[in-house]
Amino acid sequence: MTTKKTSTKAAASPKRRSSKTALYKPTNDELVDFYKDMLLIRRFEEKAGQMYGMGLIGGFCHLYIGQEAVVVGVQTALKKGDSVITGYREHGHMLVAGTDAKAVMAELTGRSGGCSKGKGGSMHMFDPENGFYGGHGIVGAQVSLGTGLAFAAKYKKTDNVGVAYFGDGAANQGQVYESFNMAQIWNLPVVYIIENNQYAMGTSVNRSSSEIELYRRGESFRIPGEQVDGMNVLAVRAAMDKAVKHCREGKGPYILEMKTYRYRGHSMSDPAKYRSKEEVQKMRSDHDAIDQIKNMILDAGIMDEAALKGIDKDVKAVVAEAAAFAQECPEPDLSELYTDVLA
Repeated sequence: MTTKKTSTKAAASPKRRSSKTALYKPTNDELVDFYKDMLLIRRFEEKAGQMYGMGLIGGFCHLYIGQEAVVVGVQTALKKGDSVITGYREHGHMLVAGTDAKAVMAELTGRSGGCSKGKGGSMHMFDPENGFYGGHGIVGAQVSLGTGLAFAAKYKKTDNVGVAYFGDGAANQGQVYESFNMAQIWNLPVVYIIENNQYAMGTSVNRSSSEIELYRRGESFRIPGEQVDGMNVLAVRAAMDKAVKHCREGKGPYILEMKTYRYRGHSMSDPAKYRSKEEVQKMRSDHDAIDQIKNMILDAGIMDEAALKGIDKDVKAVVAEAAAFAQECPEPDLSELYTDVLA
C-alpha cells in the first residue's frame, strides 16, 4: 500500500498591498494650517486631561494625543456634504470638522452650551451641521451607521462620501464585516478608516488579531485597502485623496489602515502599564506628527521659532477660552430630559 506524500512546503502567501502613494505636496499655507489644526487638538486634549483630573469632567474620557495626523489628513480631503462618523475618541474629529472648541469642551463638562446640550458627554457628541454624525460608545457600531450614511449619499444621487472611523479593537467586531459586504454589494461611496493605535484598550493588536495587517481585512469582499503612516499628515492626506477619488468615481468602498499611536492610556482611567515608558517616549521622539510638520516649516523658512511660538500662544488662548466657557456655562435644565428622545 502506498501513501500520498504530504508536502511540507508552506503555501505561498497572498500578495500584500501597502501604500505606495507619494506624499501630499502642500502649499506653504496648507502646511501651516496642518500644524495649527494638529496643535489645537493636542492643546485641547491636554486641557481636557487637566480638567478631568480636577473633577470637572465626569464619566469616560478618551484622549486623542498622538493621533492628530490621522483626522487632520483625512478631514482636509473632504468637502461640504461628506459625512463623518467615529467611535468614542472623537474630540479631535469634531474640532477639525469645524465644531467650536467651546461647544466641544462644554459637552465634556456636561453643560447646556455643549454640542449635544450637555447630554452626550465625551463619548456621544454630535454635530450634523458640520457633517459629524457622532461619537459612539458601542465598539464598532458606528461602522454600520457610516455605511448607511454612504448609502444615503448614493440614494440621493450626490457625489458625497461617507467616512467611518474605527479602531484596531473594533476591527474584530462582526458588524464591521457585515458592513463591508453590503458596501461592496451596493457599491457604496464609503472610506473605512482603521485607526490602528496598536492597543485595543490594553491588548496589543499582535495578541488579539490573527491578521495584524488590518488593511487586508476587506480582501474577501474585494475591497481595496492600503496601510498608511498615520503619524505623517502628508501621507494620510495623499492616501485619503486617492480613496475619496475612488469613491466619488463610483468605484465603491475603500479601506485605509492608519498606523498611529496614542501617547496616553486608553481612557483617563487607564494607567497604561501594559507598555513601557521607553516605547512611548521613542514614538514621541522619533515619530511625533506635530514635530515633523514644525520641522518642515522651519527647514523651508516659512516661519521661524518665534512665529511658531505665537501660533502656540494663540491656540492656547482658544483652549483657555473654551475651558472658561465650559465651567461658566449652566447645566442643562431638567426639561432637557424629555427632548431629543425618540418615542
